[in-house]
Amino acid sequence: MTRQQITHHLTDALLMAYSAGSLPEAFNLTVATHVSLCDDCRARLAAFDTVGGALIERSETVELAQDSLAATMARIRSGSQTLTQRPTPHRVPGLFPAPLRDYVGGDLDAVRWRPVGMGVKQAILPTSRVATARLLYIPAGAAVPDHGHRGTELTLVLQGAFSDHVDYFGPGDIEIANQDLDHTPVADIGADCICLAATDAPLRFRGLIPRLAQPFLRI
Repeated sequence: MTRQQITHHLTDALLMAYSAGSLPEAFNLTVATHVSLCDDCRARLAAFDTVGGALIERSETVELAQDSLAATMARIRSGSQTLTQRPTPHRVPGLFPAPLRDYVGGDLDAVRWRPVGMGVKQAILPTSRVATARLLYIPAGAAVPDHGHRGTELTLVLQGAFSDHVDYFGPGDIEIANQDLDHTPVADIGADCICLAATDAPLRFRGLIPRLAQPFLRI
């Protein structure tokens, strides 16, 4: 089963937080990657940016501290990836959209996978410690262990598809999970599933073995 159109989108709350710059870096990466693929979310983000710009223009100005320029230049030199530039629909050859390619340092062949069991592999990406971003490789037909969430998890499909009791998620779709969702995602049999996932709290596994392995896998 394949899908040509993105049907699972970001919420307005996430897009507004991204526009305001209040999301953790890992969530910024996931939102930027989805927006680079999704015309609908990119248009809504542009609308929120416009509203935010209008509010800034109407706000009162304040005098900057004398070291403001030096502090700004220091942050630029530190190389922190804040994704301040808005993602565009321009696609480069390969699987990964430009925002994700920049973090990985290349495309799929540049990923350093680590096995987590049952054929599933992951690669944790370098972001701030507030939240974690990881690439997940799930063999076709394989399942991720049954789990719940202690916080928010964004899962963006890059290749293949997966399904749970909520719905079917194909390329470009994003599933937003919170403490109310317990599920067992299963990769579609058509192709191996590759996802970008961001979490701001550890998952809540039901099985004993996943719980024992969790501290080592940083899931």
